[in-house]
Amino acid sequence: MTDALAVRGLSHAWGRKTALSDVSFTLPAGRFCALLGPNGAGKSTLMAVLTGLIRPRPGIVTVAGVDMGRRPRQALAGIGVVFQQPTLDLDLSVQANMRLFAGLHGLSKREAEPRIEEALTRLGMAERAGEKLRALNGGHRRRMEIARALIHRPRLLLLDEPTVGLDAPSRAAITDHVHALVSQGISVLWATHLTDEIRPEDDLILLHRGRIAATGPVAEATQGAPLAEWFLARTRAEAA
Repeated sequence: MTDALAVRGLSHAWGRKTALSDVSFTLPAGRFCALLGPNGAGKSTLMAVLTGLIRPRPGIVTVAGVDMGRRPRQALAGIGVVFQQPTLDLDLSVQANMRLFAGLHGLSKREAEPRIEEALTRLGMAERAGEKLRALNGGHRRRMEIARALIHRPRLLLLDEPTVGLDAPSRAAITDHVHALVSQGISVLWATHLTDEIRPEDDLILLHRGRIAATGPVAEATQGAPLAEWFLARTRAEAA
């Protein structure tokens, strides 16, 4: 089976500051992969590359076998994205926000309506379709953004620190909802610096100072140690 995402030899610098250095990894289809790293590790830069906002030199990114450098539109069509900063119109309803995004993807109203209902139902937001975003709490706004990212039925979902600013119950609920999407056939790359959002059965990529410090299933990478303790010890060792 073709990997959902493959990254090879990817590097990027902001002026003289190296943000990513020879980053390579694969995300198998149908897996939840946590991109773990402390703040400043390069996670957001990597997400910017994966979403086509910046083009690395050198580096190759393929989405379900499609080379993003050669066929960017086709590659990006297979990705759903939730950025760290919210990108919602708070004065529109949940449904209106969804319709607007569907139009940006070129979906007709006939195509969009069942997809909107499907995506909102997946995230437990169907009953709030008529409510304005301004009336929703942070957790429900994030659910709506995830639902919006699914409207074009991508096979790969990228989330950049999606629980920033949320309280513990809201973070747990969002994490549960996204893990449930994997059982429905969606591959997930979840960037975070919070170890409690990662489960033992997940895959793991540890990014530190722009380099891959460890990869693999959580249980194998940590060799049975508690993830929080392993993460702290590993990042301290990499910083030394």
